[in-house]
Amino acid sequence: MSFSMTGFGQSAQHFGGYVIQFEIKSVNHRYSEIVLRMPREWTCYEDELKRIVQRHIKRGRIDVYINKEKEDESSRPFVVNTSAAKAYLDAARQLGEQLGVDSSLTAHQLLTMPDVLVSEDALPASLHPDEDWEKVLKTGLEQALSGLIKMREKEGLHLTKDLEDRLSKLEEFHAELTQLAPTVVGDYRNRLKQRVSELLDGTMDEQRFSMEVAIFADRSNVDEELTRLGSHFEQCRELLHTREPIGRKLDFLIQEMNREVNTIGSKANHLALVNRVVEMKAELEKIREQAANME
Repeated sequence: MSFSMTGFGQSAQHFGGYVIQFEIKSVNHRYSEIVLRMPREWTCYEDELKRIVQRHIKRGRIDVYINKEKEDESSRPFVVNTSAAKAYLDAARQLGEQLGVDSSLTAHQLLTMPDVLVSEDALPASLHPDEDWEKVLKTGLEQALSGLIKMREKEGLHLTKDLEDRLSKLEEFHAELTQLAPTVVGDYRNRLKQRVSELLDGTMDEQRFSMEVAIFADRSNVDEELTRLGSHFEQCRELLHTREPIGRKLDFLIQEMNREVNTIGSKANHLALVNRVVEMKAELEKIREQAANME
């Protein structure tokens, strides 16, 4: 089973009066790149969350979005930011010492100062791991990944079917080339004999003529290329039914198939054979574009 690199997954967790939402999307990428976007207080969990993603996805660009919201906004508690309150008191004391004025501030005055009475979310968060929060984040991420993987698997099935159909077309062209290849030398011999006879009024040097045909036969022989192409087709089909990442291997095989087809085209001196080569190159380009979506 092969996987596509494109997918989307989401989930939600409820914990500590918050709704924690997870969204993951993945797109094509030559290598593996994981980008996490989440509240600053959760940066201490980033490495572990990335490792979870890496266990499931081997290739592609994966964007992970995690955010939290209060479940009941109307009952959001307000708390005193003691750090800000102390900063105001220190500033007032320093001003009083410098100017010789009364620097005392009442609790009422402090509460009216900016950033002293704030919502609980606005307080500086601890940057140290918390086991309960870590468990919630891991669970939510795993659930979102499950949805992402299902989508990648579903699209991978469609891509695999398309690639197998195109491989079947290539195998049909390959069979035609195998049948045409032995006729190339015979057709060349007949054409050359006819032209020489026309130019020399039916007289020719049979030994030189045979040597010319033999040189052409050696130069136009494509048996090795056809054998390697058949092997590449088999390897591609095997790859498409493994659960391992196949994108890079498939890309390499496509390059090799394209190289063999180009070699056959350069050696061939036969119209029907060249036409099949052109069709194979067009089909290989379509396969290459689809394979770029495989993990």
